[in-house]
Amino acid sequence: MEIKKILTIAGSDSSGGAGIQADLKTITSYGYYGMSAITAITAQNTMGVQSSLAVGREMLFMQLKSICEDILPDAVKIGMVANPEQVEVITEFAEKSLKNVPLVLDPVITSTSGFTLVPDDTVEKMKEILFDKAALITPNLIEAGIIYGKRVENLDEMKEVANFLYEKYGSAILIKGGHLKDSKDDVLCYDDGIFVIEGKNISNKNTHGTGCTLSSAIACELSAGKSLLEAVTSAKNYLTGAIAFGFDIGKGRGPLYHMYKLSDKNEN
Repeated sequence: MEIKKILTIAGSDSSGGAGIQADLKTITSYGYYGMSAITAITAQNTMGVQSSLAVGREMLFMQLKSICEDILPDAVKIGMVANPEQVEVITEFAEKSLKNVPLVLDPVITSTSGFTLVPDDTVEKMKEILFDKAALITPNLIEAGIIYGKRVENLDEMKEVANFLYEKYGSAILIKGGHLKDSKDDVLCYDDGIFVIEGKNISNKNTHGTGCTLSSAIACELSAGKSLLEAVTSAKNYLTGAIAFGFDIGKGRGPLYHMYKLSDKNEN
């Protein structure tokens, strides 16, 4: 069995529910080998983000250099990018060392609790130089609205915005419908057309880290050579299972249980 190597470039979540920690748990659940380049250290828990500290440009560069010179990844997930300088560093590697590696970009802008993780100038820099390097960009409704410049509130608007962003940046777009009231459907737009990927409404408030988890799962699926539609559909199924497990820790909105598939194996 070939063990795929997946790199996550993201922030650290001290409570383990999102960011680097969620990514590595997801990668491990797939049976793959996870590596990380940390962009920021955050103090957070199930009740929200209390503080965030960005890693310096040079340190991020050296993390990526060390990885790419020794263990070239089969796929990359990019999450929280703290400032424009970090965008420039990541783009440099995307253009050179990681040029032929599928990049899944989850444009983390705000936390679920409303804490602003990424300032406007960073978002603009991503749009300017990084978006077109991604195989797939995965904004949620709020993030898609910020990128597009107008609120996105229903399935028709998701289709419209996904198509607009796809044509503008040339990268596949997945707009996640986790914030929709009546469904949890996602919209995927790429070369083959626009697809609605149906999602289940699960009665579970504990959804901390869903975006991180989904994008990491998609990176794992793409590393195995699946098409975008297959990769997104399969990753969404994995995410649904992690939510449906019903894990419940902490005083606020808790995390998923990423290892539920391993639990099933242990029980059998």
